[in-house]
Amino acid sequence: MKRIAVFCGASMGTDPEFIKASDQLANVMVENGFGLVYGGGNSGLMGKIADKVMELGGEAIGVIPEKLVKREIAHYHLTELLVVETMHERKAKMSELSDGFIAMAGGIGTLEELTEVFTWNQLEYHDKPTALLNTSGYYDTLVRFMDEMVSKEFLRSEQRDKLIVDEDPAKLLRKMNLI
Repeated sequence: MKRIAVFCGASMGTDPEFIKASDQLANVMVENGFGLVYGGGNSGLMGKIADKVMELGGEAIGVIPEKLVKREIAHYHLTELLVVETMHERKAKMSELSDGFIAMAGGIGTLEELTEVFTWNQLEYHDKPTALLNTSGYYDTLVRFMDEMVSKEFLRSEQRDKLIVDEDPAKLLRKMNLI
């Protein structure tokens, strides 16, 4: 089965468009035969996308460190919930199980997950597509910052160009060459 790792917040955020985008992404993934790999939480956008994927009959695999089982309220109504020891194991397992990565709106943990897999791509640990679902311009500032990294020669333009950005989930998956 094809799978996409989705990084997103353990909260819903303030913009109802984030929830709408979560549902839209779940729909596009399931319609195109993609399972979800995500952080295993039951709250926020994490729980929302997992619930929607399951509601649509898709596959949802959660990967959560033991320490966060109670804090992030582990989601026990998934296809599979994998409990690991550390955050490093979580990200490695999510990467292993996935054919690509999408960051939705989220906090510092979402940003960290995104930048780690993007760095792994730069260092050629994988060649999987990495993308931002840029709902309501949420990632505009990050995209400008990465462009600044290029202009200051701290990031190669060919690497920057590998970060795929769109506000529409279907267009995003097409740009990732997944559908």
